Parts: sequence; C-alpha cells; structure tokens
Amino acid sequence: MSSRRLSRSLLFPAAIVAALHVYIGVRLLPDLPVPMAVHGLAVLWLIASALLIPAALMARRLSTTWADALSWIGMLAMGFFSSLLVLTLLRDVVLLVATIAGWQPPWLRADSATTVALLAIAVCVIGYINARSLAKVVKVDVPIANLPDAFHGFTIAQISDIHVGPTIKRPYLERIVERVNSLQPDAIAVTGDLVDGSVRELSAHTAPFARLSARHGAYVVTGNHEYYSGAEAWIAELRRLGLRVLLNEHVVVRRGDASLVLGGVTDFTAGGFIESHRSDPAQALHGAPADAAARVLLAHQPRTAPAASAAGFDLQLSGHTHGGQFWPWNLFVPMQQPYVHGLNRLENLWIYVSRGTGYWGPPKRFGAPSEITLVRLVRA
Repeated sequence: MSSRRLSRSLLFPAAIVAALHVYIGVRLLPDLPVPMAVHGLAVLWLIASALLIPAALMARRLSTTWADALSWIGMLAMGFFSSLLVLTLLRDVVLLVATIAGWQPPWLRADSATTVALLAIAVCVIGYINARSLAKVVKVDVPIANLPDAFHGFTIAQISDIHVGPTIKRPYLERIVERVNSLQPDAIAVTGDLVDGSVRELSAHTAPFARLSARHGAYVVTGNHEYYSGAEAWIAELRRLGLRVLLNEHVVVRRGDASLVLGGVTDFTAGGFIESHRSDPAQALHGAPADAAARVLLAHQPRTAPAASAAGFDLQLSGHTHGGQFWPWNLFVPMQQPYVHGLNRLENLWIYVSRGTGYWGPPKRFGAPSEITLVRLVRA
C-alpha cells in the first residue's frame, strides 16, 4: 500500500480517535478538582495523544531511527486513552442514573472524575508491568482416550502471539526461549503471530528462536500477522533458524510401536493473502497413520476448530485472542472467535487457547495474563 493510500485509510479512524479525545476532555476535565495549570497540561496531553496514536500505527513504515520511539510513545498513549475512555463512559452512565434517581450530592462529579483519572493510571501501570514481565507457565493436562503408555505424559510447550516488533525486541524473546527450554518439553509449538514487521527489520531480534530445543523438535504455524508482514519471507527465515513450519501438513513422532501425529495449518485467513496457503486441517492429516495414539493440530485461530474436529484431530492448540489482553476488550472477542482462552471441548476435539506469550499494540495486560503453556497428554 502506498503512503498516500495508507494516509487516506487512516484518516477516518484518526478523526474518530480525535473526536473521542474531545469527548473525554469535555466530559471529564471540567469536573477535575485541580489547578488551571494542570487542566492546561491535560488538554495538551489529549491533543498530543490524538496525534500520537495514528502516528504510532504508521511508524513501522518510517525508515528512521525514530520509528520505534514513536511506536513506544504512541502505544503507551493508546493504552492510557483506552482505559480513560471506558472509565469516562462508565462515569457518564453512573451520572445519568444518579440524575434520573434525583441523587446528586455535591461531591459526586468531582470525586467521580478524580476516581476515573486515578483508576486509568493504575490500570495502565499494572497492565504495563504485566505485559513486560516474563509470562508465567500454565500447566494443562489433556485427557486422550486410549492413549498408550509410550505417550502418557508427553509434553508440548506452547508459545503464541509474541509479536516481536516495535516494542518487543530480542531481550524479551530471549527470556521466553530460556524459560521454554528449561521446561524440557518433548515438543514445542509456536502457534502464530510471531512478528510484526519484515525479516529485514526484525531478523536480528527473532534470532533467539533458533535456540528453541525439544526432544522431538520445535514446530511453527503462521498467524494472520505473518501475512501482514510478508509470510513467505518469514517462512524461509524460520526454516533457516531450524524451526519446522507446518503448512497444512504433519509430522509423525514415534515411540516404539506407538505414533503421535503433530499437524499444523496456515492461518484461518491465509487464503485471502496467498491462495495456495488456504487453511486445510483435512490436508494436514492426509496420509497420517490410522492407528496414531493422538492427533494434535497447531492452528493459530480457535475458529479452525469445526474443521479440525471434522478432520479427526483430538486436540487443537491455538492462540490469536490474547485472552482479550485487557478489559473490557475481552468481552468482544467472542464476537469473532468461538473460544477466548483455556481448555474447551467440541464433540471429540479438545481446544486449548493460549492467552499469548507477548502482546500486541499497547504494552498492557489487565485481567488476561500472558502465558507459556505446558500441555501434557494423559490417559482419559
């Protein structure tokens, strides 16, 4: 997309963002019990935030040393604006109800405005700490019918939605890789959205992926953000790093006479970017041993589940949702995805949805902690 077309595509969203900043200013600032100088600084912040948020979304396309700094500042502004907007809306609802009820104590408007500002700051500080901290390990047992002894206790370390890019760099990824390797899993599954940016921009920062180590290998499937960032180039780069990229295909893990199928599909939307990458769970299982102990599918988006179930998989490992990342956006995820996080069931298929190991956009996680998942297959 050309710079001119990109600018035009962002014009309407930028106008909406600006209007919402005006709404916050009009509804909140007059009631804040602070000196006029602070009011002036708040107005300047609202103006700067309205400009920084769209600028941050365009920063990737700037070939300057300021691009990452602009992304950082703009994404921090976006996170604070998001909380401030939601809390201002909730405050207005409370004030409306109070007016209808005829209850308007003299302190209500000032105290509620102060509470909104302080809560927005607190949520952003806590969210920032959560997002930038190393993801905790979440252990999940998945019962599989007729699982042979050879695969009872088989472990898969799942990481997902790291989003190496403007605000997530090599040191962040190195800590994740070190923690995953320390788990000594039998296999590693990376379920998409590894990056936000081109191979040229990020290859130095994704290099730690090469150190992922498991007895039966490390496997990757593409997410929608790989297609935004040049999927074919990233597939080649990940293979160069030694990861096995599963494009509607599978591998067979053998232990004695028993076998386990690890399949992987391209992102649910991949066919809209590259026709030959259209996601196909049935193709991923084609030619697999009929007597396999279990069939595990790596699929970035949870909404692959119906096709995975129809194809005959026992377990699907997904990400994409971030668990909503921070409230209240987790409430909207079910509008697009059938599952938001955790272990779910569809007929004979288990679906585990990771909350993600990194974050996208604002460095902020609130009510949806990041995770490194250790999945263990056990006999049902």
